[in-house]
Amino acid sequence: MRSLEKAQRDVLAGVSSLPVVELPVWDALGLGLASPVVAPHDVPPFTNSAMDGYAVLGADVEEAPVTLGLLEDVPAGHVAQQAVRSGAAIKIMTGAPIPDGADTVVKVEDTEPLPDGVRIMAATPTGTAVRPAGGDLAAGEPVFAAGERLTPPHLAVLASLGVSPRVHRRPRVAMLSTGDEVLPPETANLGPGQIRDTNRPLLAAMLDELGVEIVDLGIVGDDADTLRNTLEQGAAKADMVLTSGGVSMGEYDLVKIILRELGTIDFWKVAMQPAKPFAFGHIEGTPLLGLPGNPVSVMVAFEQFARPALLRMMGCRSVFRARAVARSAETWRTDPAKTVFTRVVTEIEDGVTLVRSSGAQSSNVLSALARADAFAVIPVGTGWVRAGDPVPIELFRSPEARTASEVLGG
Repeated sequence: MRSLEKAQRDVLAGVSSLPVVELPVWDALGLGLASPVVAPHDVPPFTNSAMDGYAVLGADVEEAPVTLGLLEDVPAGHVAQQAVRSGAAIKIMTGAPIPDGADTVVKVEDTEPLPDGVRIMAATPTGTAVRPAGGDLAAGEPVFAAGERLTPPHLAVLASLGVSPRVHRRPRVAMLSTGDEVLPPETANLGPGQIRDTNRPLLAAMLDELGVEIVDLGIVGDDADTLRNTLEQGAAKADMVLTSGGVSMGEYDLVKIILRELGTIDFWKVAMQPAKPFAFGHIEGTPLLGLPGNPVSVMVAFEQFARPALLRMMGCRSVFRARAVARSAETWRTDPAKTVFTRVVTEIEDGVTLVRSSGAQSSNVLSALARADAFAVIPVGTGWVRAGDPVPIELFRSPEARTASEVLGG
């Protein structure tokens, strides 16, 4: 069998970053930066008020109470027409430019308005509530490195800079389910031996969460010509093809026969549980990942192979989910010959993260997957996990924090 790490390394080596495009911030969520971002100007671009209040000279408000004359009122988006002088104040709103001469803002809660001025009710240190130009980012300062994946806060920073990022374009992924026994999920009544398609809805949701474009090729029955044409169509339309089912060890499985005809596809037995059978290769240069048929295996294989590969194609530096260490709250047996992904529920007790099995661990038990929020990743060589043992976990919704080189070396 092939180790999980070698299989991951081989898949990542078999995909390439997609072409670079320049996109408005509205369209760049989730993509990897193709080049660094440097601040073209200061942020904020001018010194401004951090709160609603009165712009004053700090020397005038070292002690309180004190009465100051009112020169004018400056809303956000406007600029004071006068400079602040000793004995006077300008009313100012949050975000408005600090008037010339002022070096302090007294918050409105510490003031009392007068017919022709303002009474300062609390002593205020010089510099209070003044946000300097460049206090967040200075012109010429590095902001984001190439390979960083753009999250909503990243997009807000880019918007503040007026930068349309250069990113690797969004991948298109073609997906299909295989088998005469597989029917659409909306099928009301099943016949003998028939099952509803769970894999395409699962894959579509995970792909959508990742932010890629989906080409849904539907369900393909056990017909050689239809399967061949569908796979060729998917490879022509998409940047990656994902199949589910038909990659196990049966010599006469139709999916394996057609994949061998179409491209350079290898069929692996990976030392992992679930998702041991896995196929990888290319059809006319398009990467194809053949996932197992059982739905839990589909998710495990997607998380360990397809998701990192797609993030690599999107130009992201970190491609594997973060791992943390929890403690097992129970004892269970595991296969020492494999890396075992156990579906677990996490909880925190007295500041310690504990994990418990979410249910039966067979690769067709979807309900346990739905209850889980993490995989306990049990390494090769471990035969038992006992209550109190430290256990590595991967949260399904944890952000990426480990690079390929950190995980795989090289």
